[in-house]
Parts: sequence; structure tokens; C-alpha cells
Amino acid sequence: MPKRIMLSWSGGKDCAWALRVLRQDPELELAGLLTTFNEAFDRVAMHAVRRELVAAQAAAAGLPLWPVPLPWPCDNAAYEERMRGACRRAREAQIEGIAFGDLFLADVREYRERQLQGTGLAPLFPLWGRPTGELARAMIRSGLRARLTCIDPRKLSPAFAGREFDASLLADLPPEVDPCGERGEFHSFVYDGPMFSAPIPIAAGEVVERDGFVFADLLPAPGGNPGAAPPGADAPRRVPALS
Repeated sequence: MPKRIMLSWSGGKDCAWALRVLRQDPELELAGLLTTFNEAFDRVAMHAVRRELVAAQAAAAGLPLWPVPLPWPCDNAAYEERMRGACRRAREAQIEGIAFGDLFLADVREYRERQLQGTGLAPLFPLWGRPTGELARAMIRSGLRARLTCIDPRKLSPAFAGREFDASLLADLPPEVDPCGERGEFHSFVYDGPMFSAPIPIAAGEVVERDGFVFADLLPAPGGNPGAAPPGADAPRRVPALS
């Protein structure tokens, strides 16, 4: 019988591509998408994407969403406690492993492996070691469509917030920036691609600076065009905080 696994899901391009790869393995059965949400804002931790958009991704992927609420602020101890609870629930559901979309950061992989020790869940890294330039181009060729939702302005210009993840963006990235943003230069939200049964209509919201990062908010747009942006949406606007 196939091994039942979950996929750690931020809503970004790497986990979305991992979903595509995992579904091509007949020895694996995907049982759900595991996502951490900031309790105070009801958004994906770090990416700041609204829960309803992630729920729409899960529906388009045909998989249940396993939300893990995190307190705000959240230290490592609180994070690890909540994740241990999620791991216990996964084992009770006969899930045997958790897959991650990590690409090459050894310290991140080692941390995940340590956290799963003794849980009965095996860590899987289906994209590990793939050249990120080739990977980014393969994503774009496949029809994957995504927007950049979070920028670390210490590593990349805030002007990239909200931009489409496409060939033009790759051409504009400074040479020191990883094409997949693996060192935290940027995070993304996928709204269409071969891993989904249908595109997710979105519209561009405000661009904000908070806690040292620049966030491009995305709004659900029921019945709208996937990826649509209102007039003037490309111009960053500064407001106090997302709520």
C-alpha cells in the first residue's frame, strides 16, 4: 500500500511544485496540506497570505487543509509545541511522513529532521538538491503562476513585492538573489498551475512594511480573473499593518 504522507504547505511555489512531484510517485498517497497560521491575523506565518486563499488552494488541489494555529508573537518553544500536537494527530490518522519543499539549506533540513525524530513521521524532501535556476524556469514553463507576497528588503528591493513570478522577474533579479528565493529573499503565493484543478481568482491589495519585511497583500476575487490587479496596483502603498 502507498505510504500516507502530508505536505508542509505555505502556499508558495516550492511546496506547490513539491505537490506536483509527490503526486507522480505511486508509492505515496497525499493525505493533506499542513499549514501554520498566525492566530492574531489568520494568515500564513511569514508569507502573510489570508487563510481563505490557502483554503482555496487546498480545494483546488483536492486535499484537506490541516491548519496549525500559532500564537503571536510566537517563539520557538511555542512553535515546536504546536507542531508536536500536529504530529500526534497525523500519526493517529495513520500518516507516516511529512514532505517539505526545501531546496538546499542544510541547517533547515537538519532542523526538520530533528523535530520529527521520535514522532513516527519520516521527513521527505522531494525537491532537494535541484538547481534552483532550472527549477524556477521549469515551474514557469509548466504554467505555474504566482505572486511575490513577502520581500526581505535587506536582500531584495521592495519594488519586487506583488510582482508576478515569471521569466521577466527572473531576468530582473540581482545575481546574488536565488531564483527560488531559498535564502529568504522572497516568498510567494501560487494561484494557478498543473497541481490545481482550477485557478484561484485573486486581486492585488495593499503593500505594507512591517517587522522589517515588505508584504504584498492578496485579496480573494470571486468570479474575477486569476491574478487580476486593480488599476495602480503596481505602485507600492505604505500603511501601518495588515489586519
